[in-house]
Amino acid sequence: MGERTQFEPGEIAPNNGMYVEISESPHTGSVPHGEVIQLNRGDHFPPTQNKDRKWTHKKN
Repeated sequence: MGERTQFEPGEIAPNNGMYVEISESPHTGSVPHGEVIQLNRGDHFPPTQNKDRKWTHKKN
């Protein structure tokens, strides 16, 4: 069982880093003008701009 890659608003960040909003559908990936945030381990994910979006760790 691997590490989770998608997070709902209110959940706790597992690692320090940049996180980006993504579409709920795996085909679409990141969304245009999606919010990018910096979180530390243990911080809570903020609300997304749309109820159908989630957060994922931003790839470099």
